[in-house]
Amino acid sequence: MANDKNQQTLSSLKGSLTGVDTFYVVDYQGLTAGQLGKLRKDIREKGGQLIVAKNTLINLALQDGGRDFADALKGPSAIVVAQEDPAGVAKALSDAAKGNDKGIPTVKAGFVEGNRVDVKVVERLASLGSKQSLQGELVGVLSAHLSNFVGVLEAYKTKLEEQA
Repeated sequence: MANDKNQQTLSSLKGSLTGVDTFYVVDYQGLTAGQLGKLRKDIREKGGQLIVAKNTLINLALQDGGRDFADALKGPSAIVVAQEDPAGVAKALSDAAKGNDKGIPTVKAGFVEGNRVDVKVVERLASLGSKQSLQGELVGVLSAHLSNFVGVLEAYKTKLEEQA
């Protein structure tokens, strides 16, 4: 691994993974160049990044951060870093897999908010939707409760005015 290109790639990988607390290890083999380009674009729109490198280099970069994924790094692998919206990035991976007859990319392992998780957790995360849609649902629920609360206050105010 002494060649300069590998050293530069390892350094770049370590830089990309520094401070990252959510990423997914995926198998991308079988995607055409067009499909891979679309997947990269979809992931980037969700605030993530798809990084393709040799398994040895990915493993070294992850071990540098105290994370061991040697068991998941079999066959062609890529790291999908989710910086802003882990659920949105997981959904982009899931949608891409559903969009082709081979079911690719397939998630091999995940690291969510500082903890290693299995594939089922990543699948559940993908079913949640994006961070923005979840925030919208929360605002809707809160505004409904606030509206009800205002109605109760108005009724109480009316009752007090009638007693006076």
